[in-house]
Amino acid sequence: MGSKLLKLGLPKGSLQAATLTLMEKAGYTFQVGPRSYHATCDDPEITGVLVRAQEMARYVEAGLFDAGLTGLDWIKESQADVVEVADLIYAKQSMGPVKWVLAVPEESSIESVKDLEGKRIATEAVNLTKAYLAKHGVSAHVEFSWGATEVKAPELVDAIVEVTETGESLRANQLKILDVVLESWTKLIANRASWQDEWKREKIENIVLLLQAAIAAEGKVGLKLNVEKTHLDTVLKILPAITSPTVSYLSDDRWVALETILDEKEVRRLIPQLRRAGAVGIIEYSLNKVVY
Repeated sequence: MGSKLLKLGLPKGSLQAATLTLMEKAGYTFQVGPRSYHATCDDPEITGVLVRAQEMARYVEAGLFDAGLTGLDWIKESQADVVEVADLIYAKQSMGPVKWVLAVPEESSIESVKDLEGKRIATEAVNLTKAYLAKHGVSAHVEFSWGATEVKAPELVDAIVEVTETGESLRANQLKILDVVLESWTKLIANRASWQDEWKREKIENIVLLLQAAIAAEGKVGLKLNVEKTHLDTVLKILPAITSPTVSYLSDDRWVALETILDEKEVRRLIPQLRRAGAVGIIEYSLNKVVY
């Protein structure tokens, strides 16, 4: 192991699998034992430890980790003083943000946050919820929920504030969403002292660059094809306007090669069109990273 070492906090739980997969695409492979909280990285300058995202910001603030990945929601909930280095918009089921929502039973007479005056609310994000209520001038009892929050209304509480990606669990428990309390996404955060260390800062910035490149590559593919010059204009008109294909000349000066990056969902529509327009040797390939 090298003399320099970056202590990186990785989220354990719902974000763990998505984070480790993204890290691998970025070029950092972590090995985690079935009962271990330590994650061995193939980069000897990084050591990883798995902790719950809810606790991450506190540990980074205290300097137990140089950097870590957690949600904007848990940074705000813990009120930790950390450097918010970068947004990394991915979640456990998708590559989009998640939402903390105010929800009540479908048959409830509560129609807005104003109707929660004097009511009981269950949530894991107590500070977030209290701040939301204060913003709306509402006084209500907010209690911490240890889990299974969706099933607590209406028997135990009048409303809940819960995180959701798709809303499926809320609908399955006959709950309706009244408002969005906070939209959240994953962030890479750093300890303030570590951020001032030149070596650690560069190491963190390198990790961020590669993670963002891996996220940018999600849902995109590369496409290569050959086309006679006589058909070039027709083929270029078919390719999406947002792309700027690379045009390379071949040994046979009657032909050129095109290469571009595009959304994967466009490929099944475009390849038949390109073939009919005269393109040949069409190759689709996957991408791990795209650096803009």
